Amino acid sequence: MQRLEPWHGHCQLTFQRSGDHTRHQGGCSAPFKMLRAEKGENGRCELPLLHTAGGLVGGDQLSIELTLEPNSRGLVTSVAAQKIYGSVGRSQLEPRGRWACQHVRCHLDKQSDLEWLPQELVVFADGLYEQHFMVQLHADASFLGTEIVRLGRTASGESLQQGQWRSNLSIQRCNRNNGRPEDWELVDRIELGGDAVNDLHGLNSKPVFGSLVWAAPMNLEESRISNLLSDVRSDREGLSGTMSCSALHQGLVARYVGTSSRDARFWFSRIWARTRALRKLQAPRIPRVWPLQEAPLQR
Repeated sequence: MQRLEPWHGHCQLTFQRSGDHTRHQGGCSAPFKMLRAEKGENGRCELPLLHTAGGLVGGDQLSIELTLEPNSRGLVTSVAAQKIYGSVGRSQLEPRGRWACQHVRCHLDKQSDLEWLPQELVVFADGLYEQHFMVQLHADASFLGTEIVRLGRTASGESLQQGQWRSNLSIQRCNRNNGRPEDWELVDRIELGGDAVNDLHGLNSKPVFGSLVWAAPMNLEESRISNLLSDVRSDREGLSGTMSCSALHQGLVARYVGTSSRDARFWFSRIWARTRALRKLQAPRIPRVWPLQEAPLQR
């Protein structure tokens, strides 16, 4: 049966340190569903979110709000790839289509640590998707986030056609003393669609785009960030696609453009492991809900 009204799902979660581990409180409304949390490495709470509707159609709205209290550690992932169905030209009332949107807000308190690691996002032909992602974090908090997007079901010979993908990411540091937002770590706005997909100075007809950003919990001296960037670049060995990385004021950002979401995932997983090692934390493991046949963390 076809849905006549769009979804507006909400998810509001708070992560709290309890002894040696982090626990979560809060809840979700349809189409969100939380699966059983796992006790991850370094006392981290690993929480998979399930989108039960099977994908987003035009007009669907998702809202996620995450709060990490002092010294808490969380990892939020998704159970499956997210699908964005076609919208342009599908309705006589709205021939231009309707946007599916996701809004994510994260607040990270002192010495907290959030890893946002969703699975791949697939935008079907003529799909419209926009994400607003805002992070406010303490000077000594850590945020690592990834995004891997496939434009069109390329295995079936499908392209994005009239579809579009937009992302608005902002990361802002809070004052160490009063906790008020102060310095911008990153403001990143990207729109992919139309000429930007095929243009030589855009994606050059490559269907997969990926971003990783790490806002580090400490200032990285010039020598340490130089060594980190060198190591991250060496991690590209054996992988296809165009991969680049650069330093932030207190962290790094990495980009992938190519044909393989697998290779984007491999590179980002290696960077993820390096950010853990740099802080002398236990090495990560792939979340149990990822249906992978490969082992991205093995070299």
